[in-house]
Amino acid sequence: MKFLHVFLLVAIAALLGSCAARKSSESSQHVQMSLLDVRWRLVELDGKAVPETVNGKMPYLELSTKEGRYSATGGCNGIGGEYKLSKNNGIQFTRGMSTMMACENMDIEKGLGHVFEQANRYQQEDDMLVVKKGNAVLAKFARIKNTTAGADDLNGNWELDYLLDSGSSFDSLYANRRPTISFDVAEKKVNGNSSCNNFFGTFEIQGNKLNFGPLGSTKMACPGDGEKVFFNSLEKVATYAVHDDKLVMIMGDIVVMRWKRK
Repeated sequence: MKFLHVFLLVAIAALLGSCAARKSSESSQHVQMSLLDVRWRLVELDGKAVPETVNGKMPYLELSTKEGRYSATGGCNGIGGEYKLSKNNGIQFTRGMSTMMACENMDIEKGLGHVFEQANRYQQEDDMLVVKKGNAVLAKFARIKNTTAGADDLNGNWELDYLLDSGSSFDSLYANRRPTISFDVAEKKVNGNSSCNNFFGTFEIQGNKLNFGPLGSTKMACPGDGEKVFFNSLEKVATYAVHDDKLVMIMGDIVVMRWKRK
């Protein structure tokens, strides 16, 4: 009888421990899921308030579940790299490449870069994300619930002025006509000209992620490789950044296409 009593106590304790562990795991997963694939606006850096826009752009951070990568900007260049979450709210950033634009105000961008170098912990409370080094607060971010917020800067007409090395010079590929593209963010529609054929289709934006849907086009025969290189480059695009009259389309940490507003 005594043995049975002890056995029941052990079984109950094990069951309660299992439930607690499961709840803790579920809670941790919930926190991480609400942390990821969300755009966070930088609101405080080194104890000082950050303007909503810097150089006309919103400073932000976004942690993507895909391949453990993050994207950010301090109001000038697009910044990217890898991040890693660990137990007890640990976080570590690895800097990758960034775009190389020069802007009037680079202070926020430099400060955000230091955050990524030093951060080792984070704290999330509802719509606020706090990034720390130990117990010291480095930066604070506020959740942006509208994933297309700030995307209006993509609207309008653009002309291509750079392609990642394709084996041929840009001028030889587009000697007669440069490709153009036009975005309608509200309708999520895109159209343009590949330097030969007109094309049209849809696109999706989440944060600074940019994905093109299937694109249709007219079917004229085109000389040279310009059109082929153009469409192949569009397929590689994963993120974008806009500054003034420049639009860059990025794959990983590499700019694959650059456009100038028309």
